[in-house]
Amino acid sequence: MTLPATLPETLSAALSARPRRWLVTGAAGFIGSHLVEVLLHAGQNVVALDNFSTGHQRNLDEVLGGLPAEAAARLEFVEGDIRDLATCARVCTGVDVVLHQAALGSVPRSLADPITSHDSNVNGFLNMLVAARDAGVGRFVYAASSSTYGDSPNLPKVEDVIGKPLSPYAVTKYINELYADVFGRCYGLPCVGLRYFNVFGARQDPEGAYAAVIPRWARALLLGETVQINGDGQTSRDFCYVDNAVQANLLAGLTERTDAVNTVYNVAAHRQTSLNQLFAAMRDELVKRFPDIAGARAHYRDFRAGDVRHSLADITRAQTLLGYAPTHDVSRGLAEAMNWYVARFAPATLA
Repeated sequence: MTLPATLPETLSAALSARPRRWLVTGAAGFIGSHLVEVLLHAGQNVVALDNFSTGHQRNLDEVLGGLPAEAAARLEFVEGDIRDLATCARVCTGVDVVLHQAALGSVPRSLADPITSHDSNVNGFLNMLVAARDAGVGRFVYAASSSTYGDSPNLPKVEDVIGKPLSPYAVTKYINELYADVFGRCYGLPCVGLRYFNVFGARQDPEGAYAAVIPRWARALLLGETVQINGDGQTSRDFCYVDNAVQANLLAGLTERTDAVNTVYNVAAHRQTSLNQLFAAMRDELVKRFPDIAGARAHYRDFRAGDVRHSLADITRAQTLLGYAPTHDVSRGLAEAMNWYVARFAPATLA
């Protein structure tokens, strides 16, 4: 079965060596659905868990629609919530590797409703750790967050130097790291945390108040709506294409290096892009297909509470211990991701 060409050869070989049973939580979400897709392509057996609070059935339908029947048959989907310990225990049974993506993302969401964010991101996370421990899972890989760096001014961001959290969401993701470390020390559960830096790509939801910036802007540009930029546009991020995040998850799940587990890693492209640069790059990418978009301009509004001003990841640890080698920078990632947004949101008048 053909694997994505962007996967390193050593990783493809490790996946092909033998089938494993993987659990992907948040499987109907953005990153989760990509993990499910690659694992099924690689001949693996996948248990997928989602409660559809932020994920969508259409993401799984898209994955399964692109797979042969034999691969699709190796997926077991469970609709359930990580806040229910019995559900967590059920899906962890017989699993070799957990890729835990389920969470309530978004800084603004956590500011508006810190209790629900805590319930999902902390209580749900602890349920998953307990269930994985009790089931004897061999590896627990979880989605951490660059928000953990908080108010630390240091650039690039190095894993061992963090500041104070700037939002309830950041608090919950840091608590995840603390719990994972304790479960590694006290119970011998091998855990790996992946601090994502602004992951983007196909299937990232452009709808709603908490939509990420790239899909939201892509939709606005295609529909002729105004792109809203928070602040002066000089705020910068290390945007990371989803293929890079998938690679990091699989490397973390398969590594045999004992010194590579029970730690956290930055997952990024090691490239700093301002919001102004991002807007220009997205507009330029779309202008290649739709010249009328050349006149699009952004509207600037107030800075958003809880936002970090600048972000850039040091990825040395992931490169050294995991063999992480990002395949996509922002330009290549946008070129690929834009196909998905154009297919879904470009009106007939632009064609």
